[in-house]
Amino acid sequence: MAGQPSDETPISDEEWERFLKDAEREIPASAPKEPSARARMVTARLREQDARGQAPEAWRAGPDRRVTERRGARRRRLWAILGVPVAIVVALVAVKPSLLPGDPFGTGASDDVGAASPLPAETVRPTAPPSSVAPDTATLADPFAGSPAKEYADGADGIVLPKATAVGAFSAARVGQALRQTRELLVDANLDPATLRGGRPETALGVIEPKQTELVQLLNTSLRKPDRDHDPLTMFSRFDPDEVRLAGDVVKTRGRMTFEAGEDGSLAVHADYTFVYPLVKAGDGATEVARTVVRRLLDLRLDDPARYQVTPGKLGVQRYDQEIGNSACDVYDGFLHPGFDSDTPTGPSPSGSAVDPYDRSRTPDPNREEECGTVTRT
Repeated sequence: MAGQPSDETPISDEEWERFLKDAEREIPASAPKEPSARARMVTARLREQDARGQAPEAWRAGPDRRVTERRGARRRRLWAILGVPVAIVVALVAVKPSLLPGDPFGTGASDDVGAASPLPAETVRPTAPPSSVAPDTATLADPFAGSPAKEYADGADGIVLPKATAVGAFSAARVGQALRQTRELLVDANLDPATLRGGRPETALGVIEPKQTELVQLLNTSLRKPDRDHDPLTMFSRFDPDEVRLAGDVVKTRGRMTFEAGEDGSLAVHADYTFVYPLVKAGDGATEVARTVVRRLLDLRLDDPARYQVTPGKLGVQRYDQEIGNSACDVYDGFLHPGFDSDTPTGPSPSGSAVDPYDRSRTPDPNREEECGTVTRT
């Protein structure tokens, strides 16, 4: 199955250098994005604990409920901490068609023009970024033209579950349930039409351990009243329907899910997926297509309710992280704001380095600072 580099012949150094120079001229500048106060506070706290060699404590069952609740609160803070927004990469480019079942923004356009055979499912981390694709202008008929995403799977079809096996105290059936719950969370958070229009992702929220009160409160506040410290985009993909709509009815998806025995007898589930959204401006007659690329990394944990005070059937969130290509910096209204080639560049020059949003061979550093930069392609 997958995760292997493309068979295409890589371009020469001279051609690549020329492409980067052309991209720099065409990609509008984006404003630097600094870490939020919450992120700085949380990062400092984690570093202090690491320096002292302290590990997060589990929700241990015991006779003294007050002690248990304090331990639970400490873990919930750590789990929510790891989910603070870390890096958002910004840029602009050309486009092509794709999204998921239905027509979330009412485009009425669902075309198989230019369809390519999907890649086999990704089962291991790739060793290199996808090969360069011949430059092509995205259109309503072919919104993924010129993008590696053309060969990605459509929507939820790109989230393929590994075969469940027993892990520690968890049967194969219970492991399988945890994998399906992780898939449900990813689909509702990144592919569901209502969520993409700014709706409340009830299914995704319903998967999360309710005893992670700090995280649950953070997500609820971010959905109700987003701001810099409460940004729903750290977990959910959302677009303002008054600004943009999907170009077609398909979102392209690429990634993998794995599981293993975790600490303290837990089950650890890891998910790493890239979602590619083709978009046009809202309103009749819009034809210019732009793509926003969102990579999400999610670490979930299942604890044994016989040993820990957890809610049966729910998953704890240990980490959630993201990289976003082609969305405005320093805008905290709860929506992704893609840039189009026809837009007038605004804001200061980007401060971050250029990143290939399709390079899934990279492992983003969870301790990196939040910044705005450019992407080499979308």
